Order: sequence, then structure tokens, then C-alpha cells
Amino acid sequence: MTNAPQATTPATPQPDKAAGMRSEIAQKWSKFNATEIAGLKDKDDLVTQVQAKYSLDKGQAQRDVDAFANGRQL
Repeated sequence: MTNAPQATTPATPQPDKAAGMRSEIAQKWSKFNATEIAGLKDKDDLVTQVQAKYSLDKGQAQRDVDAFANGRQL
């Protein structure tokens, strides 16, 4: 057994994923303003808002949000 020092790398701060996704929401759905985007609670809330803003049925809004989020959480 050796006591060789292990190479360590400094922890790199991860970007705020929610903030990144919120800016992507603004790019994808331009009818949202910054206050509305900041107030989104979760993906279900986003589905409801997309449905209302774009006059979509719930199923279509859900598919659009699911495709956009690609497994990410808001």
C-alpha cells in the first residue's frame, strides 16, 4: 500500500440550473415576461402558463414542456 498523494481538483461552481432553464424559457416562449418566468413554481405551473398564453390544449402544452425540459426540473 502506498501513501501517494491523490490528485484533487478544486470544486467548480455549478451554474444555477433553474436560472439557466428560466432564460431558455424566455427564449422559447416569448410571450412570458421576466416576472412571470421568475414566478414559475415547477413544470406543472409552466404547462398551465404555456397552455393559457398560447391557447393550447393541456396535452399539447405538456408535450411541449416535456420536450423542452428534457428531464430537467424547473
